Amino acid sequence: MATAMTLLTLVTLPFAAALAIALLRGAGRAVHTGIAAGASAGGLALLASLAAPALQGPVPTAAWQWVPALGLDLALMVDPLGWLFALLILGIGLLVVIFAHSYLAREEDTGRFFASLMLFQGAMLGIVIAGNVLLLLVFWELTSLASFLLIDFWQHKPEARQGARMALAVTGGGGLALIAGMVLLGLAAGSFDLATILARGDAVRASPLYPAILGLVLIGAFTKSAQFPFHFWLPHAMAAPTPVSAYLHSATMVKAGVFLLARLWPVLAGTEAWTLAVTTTGLVTMLLGAGVAVFRHDLKSILAYSTISQLGMLVMLLGFSREAAVTAAVLHILNHAAFKAALFMSAGIVEHETGTRDIRRLGGLAKAMPVTALIATLAAAAMAGLPPLGGFISKEAMLYETPKLALFGVPWLLPVLASLGATLSVGYSLRLAAHLFFGKPREPEPFARAHDPAPGLWASPALLTALAVLLGLVPMLLAAPLVAAATGAVTGSAPPELDLGLWHGVNLALILSALAIAGGVVLLWQHARLLALWERTPLPDAKRIFEVTLAFADRWTRKAIVATHTPRLQTMLFASFAVTVLLVIEGALTGGGLLTGTRALLPAAPAGIAAWALLVVATAAVVIDAQNRFRALVYVSVIGLVVCLAFVQFSAPDLALTQIAVEVVTVLLLLLALNLLPKRPPALSSSARKGRDAALAIAGGLLVGGIAWAMLTRDAGPSIAAFHIANAKPGGGGTNIVNVILVDFRAFDTLGEIIVLGIAGLAIYALLDTAARGAAGARLRAWKADMPHSPERHPMMLVAASRIILPLTLTVGIYLFLRGHNQPGGGFIAALVVAIAFLVQYLAAGFDWSDARKPFAEHRLIGWGVLTAMATGLGAMALGANFLTSWFDHVHLPLIGDFELASAMLFDAGVFLTVLGAVMLALEQLSHIGQRAARAADGGTAR
Repeated sequence: MATAMTLLTLVTLPFAAALAIALLRGAGRAVHTGIAAGASAGGLALLASLAAPALQGPVPTAAWQWVPALGLDLALMVDPLGWLFALLILGIGLLVVIFAHSYLAREEDTGRFFASLMLFQGAMLGIVIAGNVLLLLVFWELTSLASFLLIDFWQHKPEARQGARMALAVTGGGGLALIAGMVLLGLAAGSFDLATILARGDAVRASPLYPAILGLVLIGAFTKSAQFPFHFWLPHAMAAPTPVSAYLHSATMVKAGVFLLARLWPVLAGTEAWTLAVTTTGLVTMLLGAGVAVFRHDLKSILAYSTISQLGMLVMLLGFSREAAVTAAVLHILNHAAFKAALFMSAGIVEHETGTRDIRRLGGLAKAMPVTALIATLAAAAMAGLPPLGGFISKEAMLYETPKLALFGVPWLLPVLASLGATLSVGYSLRLAAHLFFGKPREPEPFARAHDPAPGLWASPALLTALAVLLGLVPMLLAAPLVAAATGAVTGSAPPELDLGLWHGVNLALILSALAIAGGVVLLWQHARLLALWERTPLPDAKRIFEVTLAFADRWTRKAIVATHTPRLQTMLFASFAVTVLLVIEGALTGGGLLTGTRALLPAAPAGIAAWALLVVATAAVVIDAQNRFRALVYVSVIGLVVCLAFVQFSAPDLALTQIAVEVVTVLLLLLALNLLPKRPPALSSSARKGRDAALAIAGGLLVGGIAWAMLTRDAGPSIAAFHIANAKPGGGGTNIVNVILVDFRAFDTLGEIIVLGIAGLAIYALLDTAARGAAGARLRAWKADMPHSPERHPMMLVAASRIILPLTLTVGIYLFLRGHNQPGGGFIAALVVAIAFLVQYLAAGFDWSDARKPFAEHRLIGWGVLTAMATGLGAMALGANFLTSWFDHVHLPLIGDFELASAMLFDAGVFLTVLGAVMLALEQLSHIGQRAARAADGGTAR
């Protein structure tokens, strides 16, 4: 239990910090920094307490059911790989928080910055310690959203907004592919539990779904880790503040894709498809990123493309499907996190002190900024892979593995190209240090402003650079146990015996490394000539290609929408109905079987035949006399009445009451609506179109009738009716089975329905609220100009009768509500009856008179109704039961006697309030729209 709480606290601590910072947004910078640093440090302490079991076993795990029907559990797991990444996320996160405290300007919104940073930290932690692949997906998408907020922190800059959109579009699109891949992976493995999936690698690789799984997962990983051809978003994310860049590009965002490949290595690796796709993509990305980095001039741009190159190297190593290559990748993950975060922070210091990041304007800064120069130069040397630094060991391990894989059947291809990538990395690293800190100043102004900052800025990069140095000097002491354990977690085998050191004798890897260093020196020496050649060479612009692709997709999508959609409602309805009819025909033709089943037919009663004939006549009359709106409404009400009689015939009094109440309310509301429309609508269809519509309607009617006939003449099979009949009273406390189903057995459905009904009422309000203004108001005033009488003049007899009817109708409504749990009635029917009572008042006494005496606000009724229904369900949970579980008991009161008391009455009250509010909101809008139009015509304001 203690381990479970530790894991839960570990993953929730950053989110709690984000919430606390957001709530205290108006507090000072020190408060925001303190909360963020405290959360990161607290997470490190919790992680340290899990070190022994995580690295030596048994792996700490915890799981809570979340959505068991989908296989989604809140499962957490900290194995050596997850522990390593969590250490980087929290450790570098703490250093970034300290750096950002001094880096951000005084006027910056530190509350928003640190809240977004903690949100991102929590999402990344969730990815690396998730024990369920569906849960991993939740955190994966959250990182895309949180990184969007961080990259777009300086919202006033167009490049920040563009970079954030580009990052979200690419990584979000890859996330959609990953969702599909993970779902297929769970289906192939038979579980969404990560430990189970990792143990079933053979079954997954043998599955026919494996190619699709591999392709979709790789798209998700490649987009997140900026692999070719999805690399272009990362340099544009440099528009974020430097602390964000240092965090995202060293230990978190872009490492998520590498982590995913390492996490699923036991399941997906080892096949020819994996080796070819992953190795080739990583190699191309490594070369492309390094080649571009050599010729960039912006410090953060150089580091961005170097990050792309380094990530390509990691991906390439994981593609080898060899344990030793995995070891090299894990070691380089540590090295890269240390030197890259230090370099980004150093670039931020240079910009902070000189006012520019353009390396062409800088130079000779070692004299003015000796501390910064020492830190950045050592970090750049580690990135170049120079001895005796940690980067040299991991680079040599990479070169040692390249001859062991014959890419495309060519044994020398991989060593040569990998050595070229290493040469380019030495070149851009040496250029970064030499052109920035050594030589003569290129422009006097930046040099004159330059000086070392306070320790608050250089302390974090200094600590990271020291780590990069120690990883080379004492790798066996500092990194070997962790690297070995993480390698074992990736490969699914025992941790290997490691021999990390600077010297392993003269071998091919050492020779290739020496050649790379020599080649990098040559690149630095000849950089000016190579730059001139580079600038004269026409090269594709990935950003431009992305923008052109988006514009192309947008243009053709719009054309497709115009071609397939039309603003004419008739055309869209015809198309939708035609597709439905065609689908039904296709299902009938391919389904087989006879239309008539084996169930015995019942004789048709004369009353039933008469009702059916009346239904047919009324339906035909609606179509024939559609030009007369009032008569069409009468015909529609006849159809509703026939349906109500059918419910009575088949002993469904609840449905009959509901149907008749709905018919009355609908007819009255539509009568008010007709008052706002011209008496006869314009002709909307030609004779040919009417014939086409008639043919489609007849075909659709015959098909629906045929389906109904086929269903009714077949045995229904097992029914749950017996369960409801047997459990309505003992389980739900009521004898009205229909009401018990609505407020107990399927209360969650009813809750969703009243929410939808409330939304519909609000939608009616929003639509009609503007109908008295603009062109719609002008048409309304023109239609009502020839009305001879005011709508506020009403017969006295009708007014007097409505006064008597109101209390009687309200009494009936209350009676139906109270009896609904055991007799026909309930909150829905009662609400409709009460609504009818108020409708009669509006019709009899006038809109203004009734509205002035209205005792409630419709919006509040809807809100209180939904809240009451929700509170009933939450109350059950508070008492230890499931959501919306009913409670009932029999209570005895003096003078009253025994009576039943059920919590379902509260839920039914919520239904009552929501339904009444929605109907009355529609009534209020319809009844007053005419007055608002008249006021607008007189120059007043339509409310």
